[in-house]
Amino acid sequence: MPRDPKQLSPPTMATLKEGVWKENPVFIMLLGLCPALAVSNTALNALAMGLASTFVLLGSTTLISLLRHLIPKQVRIASYIIIIATFVTIVDYTIHALSLELYNALGAFIQLIVVNCMILGRAEAYASKNRILTTFVNSIGMGAGFTLALFSIGAVREILGFGTFFGIPLFGSNFQAWAVFILPPGGFFVLSLWLVLFAALRRRADQRKEVGHAS
Repeated sequence: MPRDPKQLSPPTMATLKEGVWKENPVFIMLLGLCPALAVSNTALNALAMGLASTFVLLGSTTLISLLRHLIPKQVRIASYIIIIATFVTIVDYTIHALSLELYNALGAFIQLIVVNCMILGRAEAYASKNRILTTFVNSIGMGAGFTLALFSIGAVREILGFGTFFGIPLFGSNFQAWAVFILPPGGFFVLSLWLVLFAALRRRADQRKEVGHAS
């Protein structure tokens, strides 16, 4: 049976940018919204969760791509979850050892990376069908897109909800913080604003591309 030519082609810059722009996990595919809303009340928490998820994504998809011809189809999902859980355990113990305060702030959402739809979906739809290098590059893009999305939400919520950025005061002692932004409703509000902005930017980019093709 002939192989898909896409699987044989080397990774390109488009492969890397796919997860950041065209298939952003949060802003386009609406995946991983639970951690995106739950732990993004500060920029540091959001960045830490994004980097932790990226590490798990890179490690698990690369290993799955390496073993894709050895994993039986009948148990592939269970095998993927075991692989993902292994890397989540590494992240869990690492964060616990580095910063107990950050570990407590992220809470159970570190362990819940195991069931993150972005990671499991990337394993099933991409890593199990593509070579290691292509999978690795694509996973970097998806991880960067996920981290960018969480950081964008967390930065806005921290600035408006605490008046700080990475704990550094921005507006002085007279600033009246908007407490709603550090609460769950504020997470939904900030996410909706970013979704509108991201959709507008993509629409403008598509229009420019159409004008370029027409000329």
